[in-house]
Amino acid sequence: MNQKHKEDMLRDAKAAILRSLEEDIADGDITTLCTVPEDAMLEGRFIAKEAAVIAGLEIASLTFSLLDEHLCFVSQIADGGRAEKGQIIATVRGSGRAILSGERVALNFLQRMSGIATLTRQFADAVKGTSAKILDTRKTAPGLRLFDKWAVRLGGGQNHRFGLYDMVLIKDNHISAVGSISEAVARVRAGDTRKRAIEVEVKNMAELQEVLLLGLDRIMLDNMTAEQMREAVLITAGRVPLEASGNVSLENAAEIAAAGVDFISVGTLTHSAKATDISLLL
Repeated sequence: MNQKHKEDMLRDAKAAILRSLEEDIADGDITTLCTVPEDAMLEGRFIAKEAAVIAGLEIASLTFSLLDEHLCFVSQIADGGRAEKGQIIATVRGSGRAILSGERVALNFLQRMSGIATLTRQFADAVKGTSAKILDTRKTAPGLRLFDKWAVRLGGGQNHRFGLYDMVLIKDNHISAVGSISEAVARVRAGDTRKRAIEVEVKNMAELQEVLLLGLDRIMLDNMTAEQMREAVLITAGRVPLEASGNVSLENAAEIAAAGVDFISVGTLTHSAKATDISLLL
């Protein structure tokens, strides 16, 4: 990630965090305002309650700084690092009111991102030793795609397209709407002045043979068996990168990777990852 991309991401993250703080605090954290003295200075420790790959510490730090720029957030582990059960992963010191008011929003980001990063690392480990790369999808929580995909990278995966705007992916419904794969590709090439990369989803070997004549950037093998994927790899012979998609699990990821595909896209990374159990204790 280059510096400009990082700056753009942090700008977008800031806007999303501010929305989350407004959602939670609105016109005031009444419990904290009534119980914690205005001048109370406290220290909180973020503790991993289970082993995990930690992601989102930078976001947690930004969350607290948006409430009080004088809060001191110190990470004890790098984003993307592994934490053991019971390990202190960060501390935050300063205004007790600011810490308690930002606690839940910071934890929400930190727990979700760590859960995604942890699951991604499990998939990446499952295909280790092969040439396959683990990809995410657009199956993210609405409004949280930036954070979800950030967590995937911290877990050792790679990002597929961020949205409908940065890459062409022609799927079965697009093909049904225009009548054929070739016609769909022709229309994209005629209409996309930016000439973005084109990927097409295929369901069988006949469709694969058709798209191999079209000079595509990537081909998605949709819901194929491992045996079918091996056949597709042989037919393609390295001419176009192949992406396996559909019903991928930790149990079958290694078998899919062994078939010789270049990428494996996994919706589970972001739509079904279990949030990591992390506590903030004063």
